[in-house]
Amino acid sequence: MNSLQLALRVLRVDRRTRTSAILTAVGVAVATGLVLLLASLPFATQVREQRGIWQSYYNFDTSGTPVMLVSGAKDYFHGQEITRVDVAVTGNTAGLKLPAGISKLPGPGETLVSPALGRLLNNTPANQLGDRFGKPVAALGDQALKYPEQLVALVGHSEQELSATEAERATEAVAQPVSAFPDQQAKADPLLTLLAWVGIIVLLVPSLVLVASSARLTAARRERRLAAIRLAGATPGQVTSMVAGETILSAGVGALLGLALSPALHGLATFVPWGGGTWLATDFTLPTALAVFIVIAIPALVVLAGVLGLRRVLRNPLFATGGHSVKPLRWWRLLVLPVAGLFFLYAVSSTGDGGPTMVLVGLFLLVASAIVVGPWVTSAVGGTFVRGWRGPSALLAGRRLRDDPKGAYRATAGIVLAVFTGSMALTLLPSFESLAGGGRTYADSVLYADSSPDKAAAVVDHANSALARYGQQERAIAVGQVYLVQGTGEQRSYQRALVMSCADAARLTRLGITAADCKPGVGLYAPYELNAAEYHVVGDPEPTDPGQPLGSVPVGTFKMGDDVSSSYLLDPSALPAGVKLGAATVIAPTTDADREIVRTALASAATGAEVGSRDQYLYDQQTQLSDLRRVTVIGLVAAGILAGCSAAVATAGSIMDRRRTFGALMAAGTPVKVLSRALRMETALPALVATIGAGVVGILVGIGLFSTADEGSVVFSPWIFAPVVLGVGVALLGASICTPALRRVQAEPLADE
Repeated sequence: MNSLQLALRVLRVDRRTRTSAILTAVGVAVATGLVLLLASLPFATQVREQRGIWQSYYNFDTSGTPVMLVSGAKDYFHGQEITRVDVAVTGNTAGLKLPAGISKLPGPGETLVSPALGRLLNNTPANQLGDRFGKPVAALGDQALKYPEQLVALVGHSEQELSATEAERATEAVAQPVSAFPDQQAKADPLLTLLAWVGIIVLLVPSLVLVASSARLTAARRERRLAAIRLAGATPGQVTSMVAGETILSAGVGALLGLALSPALHGLATFVPWGGGTWLATDFTLPTALAVFIVIAIPALVVLAGVLGLRRVLRNPLFATGGHSVKPLRWWRLLVLPVAGLFFLYAVSSTGDGGPTMVLVGLFLLVASAIVVGPWVTSAVGGTFVRGWRGPSALLAGRRLRDDPKGAYRATAGIVLAVFTGSMALTLLPSFESLAGGGRTYADSVLYADSSPDKAAAVVDHANSALARYGQQERAIAVGQVYLVQGTGEQRSYQRALVMSCADAARLTRLGITAADCKPGVGLYAPYELNAAEYHVVGDPEPTDPGQPLGSVPVGTFKMGDDVSSSYLLDPSALPAGVKLGAATVIAPTTDADREIVRTALASAATGAEVGSRDQYLYDQQTQLSDLRRVTVIGLVAAGILAGCSAAVATAGSIMDRRRTFGALMAAGTPVKVLSRALRMETALPALVATIGAGVVGILVGIGLFSTADEGSVVFSPWIFAPVVLGVGVALLGASICTPALRRVQAEPLADE
């Protein structure tokens, strides 16, 4: 009979071993499914970006003979982002290869829209949305969209509409001549790739803890069985192969079960938005070689752990059957944590040299250090119990923690990881949220579109005509931009100035200037008193352009607003003759009621130029923060569930391991509630100490990770204490299984052991 046949026979006749094998298989299935899902995320983002690579005109091929003019911009409708690509055919497109999902190129006045945008157009008045584009003539297929609900328009124009003047070419915000659609390979989303690796580190460990807890359910019973076989003459190799065969059965079945369940996990993941939308089911595909490696590697790790756990049976089978003395844990275990912390500190302080890989390695070392430090902390807590308390429950719990700290810590390990992850995430999220903000110079309700100085007047006329046609009272104006020059040579300095009236600036900008600051006859407004005669005016900050003297125009002051770039204000009447504006922006005030109508008028006048506002400026920030919040909640819930399951299984395994001891105590008259209290104390008190430590380390790691992204101060939220409280609660919940398990022991004959 070979090892596999022997393992099958044991599983068939031993109910407890069968239970342990089933739970081990479930744990391996969970770990395999999670790793397969997390590992597929970078590939999923790459597939998604590949479908939408044509939506950025920067990716188009400009190397050959130009056949099209292409520009791209972001548009918005009631907080939803619309991607628009404007195209004009300028050459022979007979051999032009179109991206998948695009059936044809739109002609002038035509547009191809995504299905979601098509539905929006059908349900919205044209003056609020449809007039921004041409007549819809076809739909874009799913293969041309990043995600199913994406709003995309491919808008056709004539060559004249997209042709740029010399002044416009200087701004670079113009349509570019291209020869073909892009065909390069898209890159994976770096943020989600980083989060996927963090997820693998912080979720795989609780999963493996769950596997280890399941495998330990009958550890003592199996150890005695193997020791008996060893004493009967079996060689170490035969015993090892028996354990390997027994573990391969459960871990192998679990890995295959995880592989079979991964499509269901991928299906659930398609409902989780990222980057503004959900996913196609086909996005989550792993390279076959990587999937096979994961399915083999995880059970291989479980088998390796099972074999390494045989050292005592192989070396001293006699002690394994009769008990053994426990060696105290050495103090050097405490050094592992600061060493890992120093490596992490080095990694975050030198991210330019090692990149995110070094930081991830440091994070992994910190997570792994908990396995070394945790049992020592558990032993220390047990020693404190034995010395400080004299109650029966406390003494039982203390002796257990001191005599088997590794086994006792196993019930806490998953919770420690969950608390560490939660504290780290709740340190990073409020800090990242504090960075959100900013925007351009204009007021929150103002829409703006950049133009060239020689075209701005035409855009204003076109936009105002449309506004009048729509029956709106709002009107657009053009705001020029120049620079005030002071000094000469290397001492020459430049200060940007907006060319607009003080009344318009008080109404339409965030500079901080108010109507009370506006004085008759004042030509220049600045945040402080200055001598206007010392300044020259230029359109662009060219070192060789001396500019025109500003003269002795009257100067007014105002208090510069927060969260806005420094800028002076030059009244149009004070602009020296001969100075050409360096840039121009067409701006239009709006209200909540007419914002989309004004945007439509401005967008149709700007011919493909992006129409911005402060809300849209913050759109990407808010989307990214929402993604981080969502991923954090999902990760913490998953880590909490895994931790709770591993605590429950570890508690049940602890009772099964000590079934003979508990049976003897009950036979001697010890009440079940005393033993239950002792088991809960075994779990809760080390969990309290370990989770406080994990929370502190998680906060420090969060501060370190935040320092790699920004030099500002970390923002703390009261929610930062929530992981520790929840961690202790999950530990108590997991330990609640002890009472029914003890009653089951009480009901069974002690002679069974």
